[in-house]
Amino acid sequence: MSRLLPFISCMYGSSSRAVWRGSPSIPALLRPLPPGLTCVLAAGKKDGIDLPVLNEDELEEQFVRGSGPGGQATNKTSNCVVLKHVPTGIVVKCHQTRSVDINRKRAREIMREKLDVAYKGELSEVLVKKKESVLKKQEKRRKANEHLERKKQFKEALAADSKPGNDIV
Repeated sequence: MSRLLPFISCMYGSSSRAVWRGSPSIPALLRPLPPGLTCVLAAGKKDGIDLPVLNEDELEEQFVRGSGPGGQATNKTSNCVVLKHVPTGIVVKCHQTRSVDINRKRAREIMREKLDVAYKGELSEVLVKKKESVLKKQEKRRKANEHLERKKQFKEALAADSKPGNDIV
């Protein structure tokens, strides 16, 4: 865990002076950045798409009560996040979990995707990936239907061959 602490402090922008003190043999990639610079680590992203960067100054954030099932847990807490991107007027509501922190992160991810679509239109990577997945699904369905048709023809041929009176001597 002590080896991961520099990563965590770098990712969340906390001060890392206390973490690095007393550890001179740290590789150059793991050393703290000068003040004012941010560190972005994208380890583990399989197919990371290039989404626009959100500027926090352009966002208005509100916390409202969510809707849907949940009863008292939903009606009592304001954990639904409403994000508005002021320059474009795009509004995103996120109430996927009971955690405000997770909802905030997911709302920002959704906002980045919507901004990508708004800025790039049909060339947006989000729409391109969606179209690719739809085409893959259609192709898979077409192949399955062809396979079922071949099976049906084979069964009909077997049934026709096994009828009495069709014996060839």
